[in-house]
Amino acid sequence: MATIPHDAALDSTLAFLREGYQFLPNRRKHHQSDIFRMRLMGEPAVCLSGVEGAALFYDETRFQRTGAIPRRIQTTLMGEHGVQTLDDAAHKHRKALFMSVMTPGSLHSFAAQVAETWRAYLRRWEQRASIVLYPEAEEVLCRAACGWAGLPFEEKDIAPLARDLSAMIDAFGGVGPRHAKGKLARRHAEKWVGTSIDKVRAGQQFAREESPLFAVAWFRDLDGELLPTKQAAVELLNLVRPIIAIARFVVFAAAALHENPEWRPRLQHGDPQTLEWFTQEVRRLYPFTPLLGARVRYSFEWKGCKFKKGQLTLLDVHGIDHDERQWEHPDEFRPERFRTWDGSPFNFIPQGGGDYFHNHRCAGEWLTIEALKTCVQLLASAMTYEVPEQDLHIDLTRMPTLPDSGFVMHRVRAISAAQPPVAATQAPARCPFPH
Repeated sequence: MATIPHDAALDSTLAFLREGYQFLPNRRKHHQSDIFRMRLMGEPAVCLSGVEGAALFYDETRFQRTGAIPRRIQTTLMGEHGVQTLDDAAHKHRKALFMSVMTPGSLHSFAAQVAETWRAYLRRWEQRASIVLYPEAEEVLCRAACGWAGLPFEEKDIAPLARDLSAMIDAFGGVGPRHAKGKLARRHAEKWVGTSIDKVRAGQQFAREESPLFAVAWFRDLDGELLPTKQAAVELLNLVRPIIAIARFVVFAAAALHENPEWRPRLQHGDPQTLEWFTQEVRRLYPFTPLLGARVRYSFEWKGCKFKKGQLTLLDVHGIDHDERQWEHPDEFRPERFRTWDGSPFNFIPQGGGDYFHNHRCAGEWLTIEALKTCVQLLASAMTYEVPEQDLHIDLTRMPTLPDSGFVMHRVRAISAAQPPVAATQAPARCPFPH
């Protein structure tokens, strides 16, 4: 049997909270190994990194998600008993619900919603001396997400809903007040969304047949029954809530434009490939998901290493996206690197790896790409603004994170002759698994 490096600490939980995104990459470098052991929250765990480690992690004959997601994350970020917790036929059937609303027409409609909402907010921003982009982007995306999903709202609903969805996301790496705030926010959001689902089912509220609200409200699980209202609300929020998280990528993109101004004129030319490279490099370079977890289905050996049934296994997502063996100068912003990217589902995994339809890869990744491309082009071509002196430091010990200032912008002005944003008009050929 091969000897797997073992972290010397009796338990590494405090180190994880202290080091954040760099926790697993630090240990991979220390152990000089893509596989190593540790104890996390009192439980033995195997950690995987590298392309081969990712490919193993997404082998669903060997790993499952049941029991891998801590309850504290289910009660805040993901919701209880959602699609992320399912396996095998139940997961494939539920995942089909999510993929059914990721059609080319739906992606195009969503990108158009984002652009229209951004331009409406841009008129507001022009009336103010300065804005902080992060909360503004959250509101833009929240409004666009509700419009795309078919969720009716009043003007007074948007800001509180955006705050609740943001709190659910922020609770991921939080303890104490951050976790409590995320838990309360989830209850608010599930109640709000559940009310719409009940009204649609009772014939009291109209829902477009192509909308996610309609799809979730009338979805029947493998037993042929409609999802209970709470469960349906969890799944509809699993479509809407990740869209709000894109606001972090929008802020990262604004920071990248500011720190790499040579890319602005290139983006203004409207070349779709340039926009694609820029967007993907933002997703690769900037911190989003630190790690993912699974449990071993059956005991097996891999490269001489024994995995025991039920064992917690962690995948080093952030480390794989910054692996110097795959990405030359991985800590530098170099969008051109995607000119030669091989499309691997295991070396570029900001929102998970594997296959969209059969694995636990994020169903909303296509939405993320389209929304971010739209926002990047609007930042580069539809507006002018000044970036005052501010703290753009990104604290990698905080999960999730973003620049400390939230990206302050002064004297925002619209460019009337702005070029319209590029939106998807066909199944995104850039996706690792175009279906």
